[in-house]
Amino acid sequence: MKQTDRIYTECPFYGIRKITKQLRRQGNVYNHKRTAGLMRITGTEAIMPKRNLSKADKDNVVFPYLLKGVEILSSNQVWSAGITYIPVRTGFVYLTAVTDWFSRYVLSRELSGTMDVNFCLSVPDNALKQGRPGIFSTGQGSQYTGKLFTEFVLKNEIKFSMDSKGRAPDNIFTERFRRSLKYENIYLSDYQNGQELFGGLKSWFHFYNYRRPHQASGYKTPAEIYC
Repeated sequence: MKQTDRIYTECPFYGIRKITKQLRRQGNVYNHKRTAGLMRITGTEAIMPKRNLSKADKDNVVFPYLLKGVEILSSNQVWSAGITYIPVRTGFVYLTAVTDWFSRYVLSRELSGTMDVNFCLSVPDNALKQGRPGIFSTGQGSQYTGKLFTEFVLKNEIKFSMDSKGRAPDNIFTERFRRSLKYENIYLSDYQNGQELFGGLKSWFHFYNYRRPHQASGYKTPAEIYC
């Protein structure tokens, strides 16, 4: 799973068969069914156009993508949320975070052993204590298309935007953030368990928000821009 995650983070446009080929080049005798099973566990999916081969849950709602051609000009214009798989020695955990697109500031985050919807709900709820976005952007995972999450966003009078399946440009901010997190912290740390991970991520997120300048932001930190 760790090797699959590294390959996916480096090349998120790789599908199951290409990741299987890469695993074999690294000495793993896996077939594509084994790789597909690992990717289901980690919640990873290639960024590429796909045929619609399955029906969504009848209670789930997919909202249109609202950000095509939209220029991001200010903080709290757009927030996004996503789920990231993180490997540790004793297994794996999931991270969800809410990020402001303009400043790159991470407003709220939480770790969980599952991709439960309640874990995904508590993070934007905490983020709303700091501000309120005009648009909230997510993927089309069941945690976000389900009734609990969609009602939460709409009752707060926020427009809901969802990435189109397989559309790389729609996911660009989430993918950049995920890549920075893993290459700057996760892959360098080899965390033994969730407790170590919690402490390590607390330090990294403080660095990311308050000390790490972004070239695209005139070398200011996310906190300097957001606040």
